[in-house]
Amino acid sequence: MLGFCAQAMFAARFWVQWIASEKAGKSIVPMLFWYLSIFGSLLLLVYSIYRKDPVFILGQATGIFIYTRNLYLIKREKEAMVDG
Repeated sequence: MLGFCAQAMFAARFWVQWIASEKAGKSIVPMLFWYLSIFGSLLLLVYSIYRKDPVFILGQATGIFIYTRNLYLIKREKEAMVDG
């Protein structure tokens, strides 16, 4: 059940991105995309550890780092605009 819920959360990020892009009339990546990516990956990481799947573990752990880094870069850019 955890695996299905985690995969649903991870997949939902694409729906969020698609809907936001359609509304904006251009390709955008909303903040919710990154949060769903992180939480979905964390849950999938837990599931992959439970399943003892090293390929899946490595993939999810790497993704979590990338998604978190993107949120940091977005935050830093917003702070620079305010200070700027």
